[in-house]
Amino acid sequence: MGRPDPEEGQLPAPVKPPDGGWGWIVLLGCFVITGFSYAFPKAVSVYFKELMKDFHVGYSDTAWISSIMLAMLYGTGPVCSIMVNQFGCRPVMLIGGLLASAGMILASFTTNIIELYLTAGVLTGLGMALNFQPSLIMLGTYFDKRRPLANGLAAAGSPVFLSSLSPLGQVLLEKFGWRGGFLIMGGLLLNCCTCGAVMRPLDMGMKRKMGKAQDKYEAKEMLPIGGKSEEGISTTDGTKKGKKAKKKPKKGKKLLDFSIFSNRGFIIYTISKFILVLGLFVPPILLVNYAKDTGVPDTEAAFLLSIIGFIDIFARPACGMVAGLKWVRPHVAYLFSFSMLFNGLTDICSARASNYTGLVIFCVFFGISYGMVGALQFEVLMAIVGSQKFSSAIGLVLLIEAFAVLIGPPSAGRLVDALKNYEVIFYLAGSEVVLSALFLGVASYCCLNRGKKEPPPENNPSAGAGSDTEEAESDVQEAEERSSDNHQPAHSTDNAVVVANEEANHVAEEQRGEGGGCPTGDGEVLARDGCNADQMVERDSF
Repeated sequence: MGRPDPEEGQLPAPVKPPDGGWGWIVLLGCFVITGFSYAFPKAVSVYFKELMKDFHVGYSDTAWISSIMLAMLYGTGPVCSIMVNQFGCRPVMLIGGLLASAGMILASFTTNIIELYLTAGVLTGLGMALNFQPSLIMLGTYFDKRRPLANGLAAAGSPVFLSSLSPLGQVLLEKFGWRGGFLIMGGLLLNCCTCGAVMRPLDMGMKRKMGKAQDKYEAKEMLPIGGKSEEGISTTDGTKKGKKAKKKPKKGKKLLDFSIFSNRGFIIYTISKFILVLGLFVPPILLVNYAKDTGVPDTEAAFLLSIIGFIDIFARPACGMVAGLKWVRPHVAYLFSFSMLFNGLTDICSARASNYTGLVIFCVFFGISYGMVGALQFEVLMAIVGSQKFSSAIGLVLLIEAFAVLIGPPSAGRLVDALKNYEVIFYLAGSEVVLSALFLGVASYCCLNRGKKEPPPENNPSAGAGSDTEEAESDVQEAEERSSDNHQPAHSTDNAVVVANEEANHVAEEQRGEGGGCPTGDGEVLARDGCNADQMVERDSF
């Protein structure tokens, strides 16, 4: 009836994020998923001593379980992107939750370390990867203005779950053994399916509302004049045909969008993130052994990680709130660069710490800077590529980070074995983080300045004349159509004219309130966009 199909008309433009409502439930699910994804590989280390006794293997052999989990979490990024683009976030997360749970349950029945690699390592790691990436995509879909805060709150799940899963794992190990602990942990991972179930696609609710509005509009339009029922039926049929035709382009949808590599900001972010990961995780991995070598007791050395986790819990949401400020958000890339610089300088300055007080001070500042990095890393990526290409971007970034994860910490461990000196490792890790911060800040500044110095494109006279000519031709054509309609003989009486005028005003007011196209009188052809109610009444009066 002159009104576009609500689904077909809204297809080109993305649905506006609600910044609340059901988005808070999505945020809670993302909080849980982030906690399991980052904390679970570390919490599994509680069972390593028992695994070494039962399978008669060394510590390095059992440590591969956590390494494989992290490698699957990062390395399967493109696979997750393809699955999300093909099937959507909710189905992928439900499958991921089942795989993660099945991996730990099957691991409780294993008889050798290789089977543990395949179950707890590969299967559980793949399941967590299929949950982690879609949850971040859904978070970016539901939040726009409050997205920095949402990212900060979701990232806080990592330290919260780390401080919870490790003591829980120790209790389960003491009461049920490592097999019973793995079985119960597998049951806990089924909560990922619950989190996946709440990831409702944003356009689903919008399409339902628009469909109800369309039905209401058609009902109102068919009731006053019986002749319009035929038009309503034809519009409904056309809507159904449009829905069937609209499903066809999905076959040609890109499963993985490599066009993001043409974005200079994405290239800068990827390079800086690769350098960052080389040194970011080294200090917390070596901190406990470093403290023990300086004469700190075992219990106090382990408490240092708790300090980092406690500070990290509050640093991530606080940094998210700061990043959401109006005068900070346009420069969030520089805030991310500052957080990396802060973290790198903390590593360098603490390299010569020789007592427990110095290590505690290091943990406080490291927890603040580490929380800032964790809260901003995905927010900056969303700001660079946008929500439409984020699913492909995060998959490619995680794949590149996987190589850095496999290079950085193992290389640091080998250097410690060769040099027997932790001070050099802290200097090296801090220098890598500082280098990534300087590269991101300087490269972003140069690109922004280059973009500002480029003169704005001047209006081409020929192009402008062409557009004016097209508008003039359309006006002439519309005038000719109006004049041809005006010269047609009138077959209605004065009463019919009054009824037509009232009907036109009534429909025009409804159209103006619903934002649709301009309706026409009974038996008329559809009017052009941009016509108003006065023009329609004038046409009917003739």
